Amino acid sequence: MGPEEEQAEIQSSQELFAQLGEGEKAWRDRQPFLQSRGYMLRPRYRPGWVPSWKGTNRHPIDFEDHIRLPIRRHLIDATRIEGGQIVYIKRVKTNDAESTIATLLRAPPLRDNPANHCVPILDLFEDDVDSSISYMVMPFLRLIDSPEFETVDNLIDCADQLLEISNDPDTDCTYRNILMEATALFPKSFHPVYDELLPDGYTPAPILSRICVPVKYYYVDFGISVFIPPDVHPKLAIGPHGRDKEVPELSETVPYDPFKVDIFILGNFFRRYFYDKFSNVDFFLPLIRSMTQEVPTSRPTAAEALAQWKTIRCRVSAVHRAWKPRAREDPWFARVGYDVYALFRTVYYGGRYIVERSSELQG
Repeated sequence: MGPEEEQAEIQSSQELFAQLGEGEKAWRDRQPFLQSRGYMLRPRYRPGWVPSWKGTNRHPIDFEDHIRLPIRRHLIDATRIEGGQIVYIKRVKTNDAESTIATLLRAPPLRDNPANHCVPILDLFEDDVDSSISYMVMPFLRLIDSPEFETVDNLIDCADQLLEISNDPDTDCTYRNILMEATALFPKSFHPVYDELLPDGYTPAPILSRICVPVKYYYVDFGISVFIPPDVHPKLAIGPHGRDKEVPELSETVPYDPFKVDIFILGNFFRRYFYDKFSNVDFFLPLIRSMTQEVPTSRPTAAEALAQWKTIRCRVSAVHRAWKPRAREDPWFARVGYDVYALFRTVYYGGRYIVERSSELQG
């Protein structure tokens, strides 16, 4: 490509990236209101935005404000003006089931329960123009394997937290709806879209080890959830909703127990993303088989599943927990190399932590 063609391509890209989509324009128009509530959107979504590349002959990808939102019109990242915390703002219908249940599950006394793994709701407020719309503010969470699991103990810790189930039949507790609070892993923060980079959208973000920096896992998205008080346990005809279509009893017409559906979905999650993916976590299999039994009444309750898991995890040695999760497709020599590396890494980063974890699990 010659200089003239290259410059023409840059000019075309500058014009393309300077255009906001309809969903982006909608958020831009709400920026002053959101700012009045204490939240600032990225420069691209502020009224009067002038692209940083304007007046240069550089490609837009050299500038942070070329980064568009993922294709989810109801969600946007923002920064809390007080404290600089990255958050997610979700546009919902006022008083809808999702925001009502999410808020209820994070209210006292549930809010203060360390076993509560429902996403915290930091703020909830109505739009100042259309009262049928509200905005729900949550911490900015990441996929559970972003960054990736470093040790088998990371997987055990994840299972520990996810099995602390509340009285909220979610029926959609799958990979995309189980996220983690990993802010502590990124001492210089990260970009909310290109999350392996710093907020400048260009520089690689330093990452601490998951061995010595604990993370917390949360269930998110209660759009098809039903809150049931602790003293009530009905059968509900909910219909075949949710991402996991393998639940055998889902039906539009036949009532089923939503608690047992959740047990199946979580067991299936462990199968798909732990057992099927890694070769050195076979100790999960008895739990998976128990939680995914065909007949719902044969599955354990949440408390029984947690008790079964506690018995299983106590049998996993400290050395085993220090191993790197082995991908099933890895050749044997790679697995050996990973194990040696993982042991040295664990000793270097978290010898005391792994000993404490071992004592905790044995207790």
